Amino acid sequence: MKLHNAMWPGLVGKEPGTYHPPISLERMLEMTAAASVNGRKYDGVDLFLFHPHTDPDASDDAIKAMADKIAAHGLKVGSLVAPVWPGTVGGPAFGSADDRKNFVLAVEKACRIADILKAHGVREYGLIRIDSAGGVHDWAEDPAGNTKKIAETWREAGKVAAQHGERLAAEGEICWGGMHSWKAMIDTLEATGMPETVGFQADLAHTYLYLMGYNAPEAALLKEGYTDEEFWPAYKTLTDALRPWTIDFHVAQNDGSVHGTGSHDKTGRHCRADDPNGKLDIVKCSTFWLQGAADRGMKHICWDGCMFSNDILEDARTWETILGKMIEVDKAL
Repeated sequence: MKLHNAMWPGLVGKEPGTYHPPISLERMLEMTAAASVNGRKYDGVDLFLFHPHTDPDASDDAIKAMADKIAAHGLKVGSLVAPVWPGTVGGPAFGSADDRKNFVLAVEKACRIADILKAHGVREYGLIRIDSAGGVHDWAEDPAGNTKKIAETWREAGKVAAQHGERLAAEGEICWGGMHSWKAMIDTLEATGMPETVGFQADLAHTYLYLMGYNAPEAALLKEGYTDEEFWPAYKTLTDALRPWTIDFHVAQNDGSVHGTGSHDKTGRHCRADDPNGKLDIVKCSTFWLQGAADRGMKHICWDGCMFSNDILEDARTWETILGKMIEVDKAL
């Protein structure tokens, strides 16, 4: 399995002019390429297709120049995050007609960039990541109707993706309406009904909160204070339900707390791979999700560590610790 580092931790939760400003794509690439554990290095990166890392309307030449820069570090490009949220290109998949049109447009722009990267040679695998781009409270005003709208929007986006030889992976994160519990996630995927094109992107940190029923207590599989003997059967229930849909995967850690900023209505707090408060056996949990991964077309896994402070991100030990844990995951498969 190829090992990738995510570039969006340099953007998510970062604000210009503060003590935690965005970290440039160039710097993120440098730190990724510099990491090495027993001679093994990261194979590539996953990208967020929005400013300041990537202009979704950049010219072909600008995208090729970015590809040259990534390749010069000996890295490949894997999955691409489409700019589907309000304030980027898109809008809620269950929003107004314009919102939903812009959601599909965001996927179309991502597919165009994907085509350029494939033609360049820097991208040989991976897919395009999406979510519903709308909050849980808004979705809850009409659960059935809004799930139907998400499915319709995703189908339109899926048709665009298929025309470019791409697949879409919906990231299961509790802050997004229609995706905020494992049961809601399955309902939305089944309503979309395009398993060959629209699947699930599992993140260890976010899916942990599915177990605990944050934002959906009725779907909880565990209660606070659970034992190890209770955890693993619950984890099997969760992964057995969502694994058949899983086509993209993020290695991550979670300390059991929730955190939210902006449009994020409570979401999993990513922790360092060696965080002593981490709730997950990263390697063992990863194997649950990655059973049969090759049969689902998966060729790489990616680390996700959003909202780390810049001093942590700028510390070379952070990337080496993460890489070491990802190597353990790969060996366990």
